[in-house]
Amino acid sequence: MRYHFQDYVFDTDRRELRRGVEVVSIAPQVFDLLDYLIRNRERVVSKDDLINAIWKGRSVSDAALTTRLNVVRTAIGDSGEGQRLIKTLPRRGFRFVGQVQEAENPADEAAANGLVQSPKQALALPDKPSIAVLPFQNMSGDQEQDYFADGMSENIITALSRFRSLFVIARNSSFTYKGKAVDIKQVGRELGVRYVVEGSVRKAGRRVRITGQLIEAATSVHLWADQFDGELDDIFALQDRVTERIAVTVDMRLQFEQALLSQRKPTDKLDAYDYVLRANAVWRHGDREANEEALRLAYKAIELDPHYGGAYARAALCINAKKHPHWMIDPQQETAEAVRLARLAVTFGSDDEVALAAGALVLGFLGGELDAAASLADQAVELNPNSAFAWSVSGWVRLYMGHHDVAIEHQNRAMRLSPRDPNRRIMISMVGTANFFLGRFETAERLASEAVQLTNGHLGALRLLACSLALQGKLDQAGSVARRILSLDPTFRLSGVGELAPFRRQEDVAHLVEGLRLAGIPE
Repeated sequence: MRYHFQDYVFDTDRRELRRGVEVVSIAPQVFDLLDYLIRNRERVVSKDDLINAIWKGRSVSDAALTTRLNVVRTAIGDSGEGQRLIKTLPRRGFRFVGQVQEAENPADEAAANGLVQSPKQALALPDKPSIAVLPFQNMSGDQEQDYFADGMSENIITALSRFRSLFVIARNSSFTYKGKAVDIKQVGRELGVRYVVEGSVRKAGRRVRITGQLIEAATSVHLWADQFDGELDDIFALQDRVTERIAVTVDMRLQFEQALLSQRKPTDKLDAYDYVLRANAVWRHGDREANEEALRLAYKAIELDPHYGGAYARAALCINAKKHPHWMIDPQQETAEAVRLARLAVTFGSDDEVALAAGALVLGFLGGELDAAASLADQAVELNPNSAFAWSVSGWVRLYMGHHDVAIEHQNRAMRLSPRDPNRRIMISMVGTANFFLGRFETAERLASEAVQLTNGHLGALRLLACSLALQGKLDQAGSVARRILSLDPTFRLSGVGELAPFRRQEDVAHLVEGLRLAGIPE
C-alpha cells in the first residue's frame, strides 16, 4: 500500500518514505510508528495502543515515546510545536490528521510513465537445506540495545552461511521483516526457503540470554526451541551454540562440519566489537550524517583494537560511500585513506569474507586495482559461498574488468541469496549495465526501468535507462530521462563519464558516452 500526503509518499510494501524524488532515511521502528498512525488515522491512538503495537508491550517511558514521535514528525516535515500532521491530544493520545490518498497498485503509475515492471516469480527451493534467520527481538527493555540484538542475528546468519551444506538467505533480505508481525509460511514463499529461525536477545548488565526457535516454513511446525544463558564475555561462544543447534537440527550431516564453528573471534576486545555493531546499525540509515557517525564509531573500534579487520572494513566502506553522492571534501586524501583502510581490512580479516569483500570493493572501485580486487572477491566467496555481499562485489569487479557474462552470473547469485535486498536497485542496475555493454539494449532498458521504479530516481539507473533508450533510437524518451538526470545533478557532463567507475575497457566507456550524447547530455 502507498499513502500520499502533502509531497510525501509512504510505501509500506517497499518500507520506504519519499519526499518528491528523495528517499527519506528513517529507522525501522520510526517507520512502524508512522505506519501505525497512518493506518489508524480515523481514530485517536492511545499510548497503550502504540506500546502494544510497536514495543510489543514492553515498558516505555513518556519521554522516550515523545522523543520517538518527534523523530517521526521531523521525518515528515512536522514538529512538536506545529503538529500539522501528527496531533497530540492531552490525556487521550495521538492522531495523524494529514489528508491522505491511498494507492493500491504502484504498477499503475509506472505504466503511465511508460515503464515496464518485471513480474514477480515464486522462488524455487534450492537443492539443499535452505534457511532464513529473522531479526532477533530486543527484550532488554531498552530500545538503544536494538543494535546489539541485530548484531546477534547477523552473526548467527554469518556463522550458518559458512556451512557449505546449507543455503542461507542474506541479512539484508531477512531484515526487511524487522519489527513486523510475520506469517512464517509467507516468509518461506517470499524468500524461497524451507526453514525460518526466530529468536530474541535479553541483555542485562553483563548477562545475556539468547532464545531461538527453528520452524518449518511450509507447515509452521516448530522443530526446535531453546535458550542460552551466559556472560557478555562469552557472547561468541553463545552464538556458536545457537548456530550449532540450528544447523544440526536442519541436517544431521552438518555435525561433520563442526570445525566451521571454531572460527577465530572477530576481536578479543568486546568494546571494539560493540562499536562496530553500533557503526553497522547507524550506517544503514543511509544519509550523510549517519555515514560520518558510522565512520567515527569504526575509527573508535580501530583505536581499541588495531588488529580488528571488521573495523577497518566498515571504515573503508564509509569512505567508499562518499564518492557518488559527492560527500568527499578532499577526494584525493579520502581516497588514499580508504585504500589504506582496505589493505588493513584484508590483512587483519583474512578469514572474514566481509572484510575481504569490502577490501575488494574499495581497492577496485576507488583504487582501480581490479586484478587484486578480483582475487579478494574470489577468496571471499570461497570462504563463504552464501555471502550475498561477496557475490555482489565480485559481480561489480567483473563488470569493471569487462567480464560481463560473469558479472551477470555473480550478481544473479547475490540476488537469489538476498531476494528482498534493500540494495536490489543497485544489483539490478549492475546486471542491466552488463547487458548494455553486451549490446542487449532492450534487456538493459527493462532492468534500468525496474531499478528506477525501485528508487524513483537513482542516478546510475537513470543514466543506464537514457543510454539504453538512445541506442534503440527512442530519442524522445531518452531526452526526457536526460533532462531528469540534469535536474538531479546539474553539473553532470559527458567529460565525467570515465570517472563514474574504473572501467578497464575503453569501448565500454565509449558506449556510455555515445548513448548519453544521443540522449542530450552536454559535453
